[in-house]
Amino acid sequence: MIVRIRFLPDDVTVDAEVGEALLDVADRAGVFIPTGCLMGSCHACTVELEDGEIIRACITAVPPHEELTINLFTDPTW
Repeated sequence: MIVRIRFLPDDVTVDAEVGEALLDVADRAGVFIPTGCLMGSCHACTVELEDGEIIRACITAVPPHEELTINLFTDPTW
């Protein structure tokens, strides 16, 4: 199943497969999501879904939706 993912505030849209690693999708789209530990503990890769759910991109796979909007945070320390 293909999911259309839109990254904000960059307003970049890319198609991805369900189950694909979210960091890989962002990288392929040219969208930078900072990482630290790559295990979800440091919260460097925290992003927000359009429904307000907060997730860590390093440990999240693309969920089965038709479309998904992801709001990126900006943290100057990363």
